[in-house]
This record gives sequence, C-alpha cells and structure tokens, in this order.
Amino acid sequence: MSAEVDALTVVNQLRDLAADPLNRRAIVEDQGCLPGLILFLDHPNPQVVYSALLAVRYLAECRANREKMKGELGMMLSLQNVMQKSTSPGETKLLASEIYEILQSAGKEEAEQAEAAAASCRRKAQFFLGSNNKRAKTVVLHIDGLDDSTRRSLCEEALLKIRGVISFTFQMAVKRCVVRIRSDLKADALGTAINSTKVMKAQQVVKTEDGGELIMPFQEDSAVVVEENTDIPDYLPEEESPSQEQDKAVTRVGSVTDGMGWLNTAANFLTRSFYW
Repeated sequence: MSAEVDALTVVNQLRDLAADPLNRRAIVEDQGCLPGLILFLDHPNPQVVYSALLAVRYLAECRANREKMKGELGMMLSLQNVMQKSTSPGETKLLASEIYEILQSAGKEEAEQAEAAAASCRRKAQFFLGSNNKRAKTVVLHIDGLDDSTRRSLCEEALLKIRGVISFTFQMAVKRCVVRIRSDLKADALGTAINSTKVMKAQQVVKTEDGGELIMPFQEDSAVVVEENTDIPDYLPEEESPSQEQDKAVTRVGSVTDGMGWLNTAANFLTRSFYW
C-alpha cells in the first residue's frame, strides 16, 4: 500500500470518527490528530485535502473545540492557502471558507459558546447544520431503498455528480442522507439524481412549525436539469473505503471505545509520518 493511499485511509477514518459528536473533543485534545489534519490540508492529493476539510468541519461543530482549533499552529494559514490556491476545486474552496469563518468568529461570543457547548457536543451527527455560510444550505433526504452498502455507494455516485453539492453524510439506520448544498441549487436536483438510480426514491424531510417532521415527495413530472460536477475528486470505491463497514457508520452514536482505539492507531500513523 502506497504512502498516499495510507494517508487517504487515515484521513477518511478520522473524518468518520469526527462525524460522531462523542469523539470530537478527544480528537481535538489528542496531541497528534489535529496537527496531522492540518498537514493533510497541504497534501498534494485533492481527495486527502477534501476529506481533511470534512473532518475539520465536523470538529468545528463542537463549540468547545473552536478556540483551540483556531489557535492550533498552521490551522488558519492552511485554510487560507486552500482558499487561495488556484488548483483547489470550487467546492473545496467553499468548504475551507466556511470553516475559516466559523473559527475566525471563535471567542467573540464566549458566554454564548460556553452555554451551548455541552448541547452541541451531544447532538446527533448531522452534517453542517449551522447557517454560518449564507451561500450554503442543508437538505435532509429520506431515501426508500437505502438498505445496504451497495445502495449507499449508488447514492454517493449520484450525489457526487451534482455540481453544487458540498458534502453529505448518511444515517443508514433511518434511511436518511443529510446533504450540504449551495444556496442556488434546488433540492429537486438531489431527488432527480437519486431517483435516476431506479432502485431508490428520495423524499425531502422538512421541519414543521411545531418541531415535527414532514416528508414531502419531489415532483415526479418536474423537469430538473442536473448540472454535473467535474471539479470535485471522486471518493474511494466502497470496497476500498474504510467507512464501508456498518459498525463504523459515520452516524453511529456510542462507539467511543472502538473509536478511541482507532484514534490511537491514527495518532501513531501521524506521528510516524510527520514527526521525528
């Protein structure tokens, strides 16, 4: 296995661990993981950079992490480099900009952050719930037919082809996918792409005024033109991706023991790769 594949494997595992709110504090407090993620932001492989940004964005969901992340050596400078690099894909720049804005505001409202810290870190893993970047929005999909890793792989391929999709995560237990998209992209485009697989059907989950949920089908007769995305690099195929195993699903809560065991392995890899 090449060093580049090793790096991609490690950063993908860190991304999946960071998706669980119960792991976020431990990852940031670890002496090797956060500095390693920062080094991954300067990696020549765009897949590694994008996956590292997703991990950092997850970690920033926990308000208690933001001050330390902002002060970590090289964090803000590396984010700026990604934003300014001419070879960075558009969605990668957008994600780096969103993280930069979140961390830049850290410390300005300390009282509010302290009050919300505990609740923030206990939240279920939902991708990019905040409204820190007005150019992006979150869409929650309920997907009939999202039953196994094969269907998940088909869904990933369909979403990755859409220009304007920033990131997404799956909640396999409830057949849902939380998608972060640009504000100018219509949610119907997501439904059209997933429905085109012929084995899955997507519906949008909308919050009601009383806090409940309403599942709304997309218009079947609506002619939505889906613009294909050619900028963002492909993810690893499911058979190569360490996140394929169901017991390591990114939305699983309560896997602290397993996660911390792998966290030690990741820290050892980062130490071996980047430190003397």
